[in-house]
Amino acid sequence: MGFADDHLVPLVDEGLGNSAYLLDLGDGRALTVDASRDLRALHAAAERRGLGIAFAADTHLHADFLSGAVQLGHDTGATVLASAAGRRAFDHRALADGEEVDLGGLTLRAIATPGHTDEHLSFLLLDGRRELGVFTGGSLIVNSAARTDLLGPERTEELARAQYRSLQRLTALPDEVAVWPTHGAGSFCSAPPGTERTTTIGAQRGANPLLGAPDEDTFVSQLIASLGTYPAYFDRLGEINRRGPAVLTAQPLLPALAAQQVRALTADGGHVVDVRPAADYAAGHIPGSVSIPLRDQFATWLGWLLPDTAPLAFVGEADQDLSEIVWQSYKVGYERLAGCLAGGMDAWLADGNPQTTTAFVTADRAAGRPYVDVRQRSEFAAGHVPGAVHLELGGLSAATDVPHGAIVACGHGERAMTAASLLERSGHRDVTVLDGGPADYAAARGQRLVEGTEDTHS
Repeated sequence: MGFADDHLVPLVDEGLGNSAYLLDLGDGRALTVDASRDLRALHAAAERRGLGIAFAADTHLHADFLSGAVQLGHDTGATVLASAAGRRAFDHRALADGEEVDLGGLTLRAIATPGHTDEHLSFLLLDGRRELGVFTGGSLIVNSAARTDLLGPERTEELARAQYRSLQRLTALPDEVAVWPTHGAGSFCSAPPGTERTTTIGAQRGANPLLGAPDEDTFVSQLIASLGTYPAYFDRLGEINRRGPAVLTAQPLLPALAAQQVRALTADGGHVVDVRPAADYAAGHIPGSVSIPLRDQFATWLGWLLPDTAPLAFVGEADQDLSEIVWQSYKVGYERLAGCLAGGMDAWLADGNPQTTTAFVTADRAAGRPYVDVRQRSEFAAGHVPGAVHLELGGLSAATDVPHGAIVACGHGERAMTAASLLERSGHRDVTVLDGGPADYAAARGQRLVEGTEDTHS
């Protein structure tokens, strides 16, 4: 077994597409890298190994989640390690390029790798003079690099050029050095997202198409051309992470709400989020509620589609884990959680309140309707129904050209149901949701999917 097998525990957040890391330092202490505010998996892994968290490193000011480093500092006394250029407003050890931290046998060396953010650091792990691996955060990632447009369009090219130089610096490391990125498959910080999560310097020299660019200008063009949209909440979290997320002194809970309390919340500007599966939402839901099924991607769509400034009430089912709602919300900065409807839709109806239904049909029953595809641009380009209208889910609140009587579709039905709920809130009462994806719809009609974006209207 190699070093990573023995000492390094990757902690993958499938919903955000990120990896945090727990490094066993061999003496009962551990280093964490890029831990999120949802520390449940990290604490469980540390407890299984009998480890105490001594260091909490952040590679950059994260845009897609709130850092757990401040919380770890509070709870375990961990020393927070981060870039001096980030000017964080809380206690931490501020590191400049080339500075080293003695981990007690192992050494962590800071390498300035701006591009994804201005203050980005990678952390090279050394055992004496032997270079074991590098935590690359949002710099070099598997077969790609992290996006450079999060600080605004006016800085995208400048940061892309910085990213080029950072990747050149990282790939000067020996071939055998392991690469442990934070962003990976499913992350909107990747440009474009990949599938593997870890790699080596040598493997990336041969496989990363961005590293194959013949010069800096080509690299910049390729990177920028790959950038898709990203969740709205990304624009807020970097500054919160710079100031430091609020320390939690108790487990946050989701109170039980009576039906009349939910009514009062909506009357006062709050939002109702229905976390039940798409089919249950379709069968009957609170008018005006937003469908965001509770799954790995819940936090992403909550943060993309709803404001963090209004109270939220949730509708779920008895067998759903309320703590999952809480932690997914908290890790993206949503703390105004009013509670969950006690008794669910049965209690809502028993109180004399109305419900709305949404048509949810399989491909064989979806004929004769305009087809609206709400997937991401890259998904649409990879294969879509001929003649489909493309309106990304994240931009639907501003969409005004949804065809009358449309069937709304995504890959399986969850995002399409979310889209239908948003359209219903804006006055579209005639939408139908496809229970399935484009391949199902095309097969039912003897069609082939087409590639490219020629049919897109987004």
